Amino acid sequence: MKPTDFTLKPSLLAMLAATILLTACDDDDNDTVDETPAAPVMQTFTVTVTNLTANQPMSPVILAGHASDAMLWNAGEMASEAIEKMAEGGDTADIAALDVLTSSVNGAGLLMPGASETLTLTLDETDVASISLATMLVNTNDAFTGINSYSIAGMQVDASSSMKFMAYDAGTEANSEAKGTLPGPADGGEGFNTARDDVDFVHIHPGVISMYDGLDDSVLDASHRFDNPVLAVTIMRTE
Repeated sequence: MKPTDFTLKPSLLAMLAATILLTACDDDDNDTVDETPAAPVMQTFTVTVTNLTANQPMSPVILAGHASDAMLWNAGEMASEAIEKMAEGGDTADIAALDVLTSSVNGAGLLMPGASETLTLTLDETDVASISLATMLVNTNDAFTGINSYSIAGMQVDASSSMKFMAYDAGTEANSEAKGTLPGPADGGEGFNTARDDVDFVHIHPGVISMYDGLDDSVLDASHRFDNPVLAVTIMRTE
């Protein structure tokens, strides 16, 4: 019996090669690439602030996220106009408009003595670096307090940090405590003005003198005095 001849003719080889090539092309066509960009990964932080003073309402708080090398103010250096407006009149609009901020939120209203408020800041994980917070003590000429570039990078979910902060003097308006110069309820006077008639650098606030301690023109009394610290803050990563 003659052995079976399995040798393929050249024409059959060409047809087989073409079939294999077409099959490979069909497989490639079915391998679709998903080009949908990945959803951003967000991190959420809650910041609870408590007014520790006896009779110093605080202006609506601004809480902001920014790069680690950004600072809202520097002790011993001249205050920016954004800080001046906040420290003299409680206006945070210029702070919110700063290019260095990645995100910001504002408190609902005045933070009264003894009261607490919680603000929530949600950031893309690529923007998580540092946060700052600022608020004015409104029964003063230009006292303010807050967080100045606190690092939140690397905080784990449910981790928290609590601290207290002192009062600063913007150094932009003399601490006359005189009628018509304080925007708070003790006076109802003006807030920001462009004139700078004090030392013109940020420093620890020396405190309120009041009408009962030798400053006859003061509209403030002993209840408006404050010792440091003036603000308690708890920062927690919740997501």
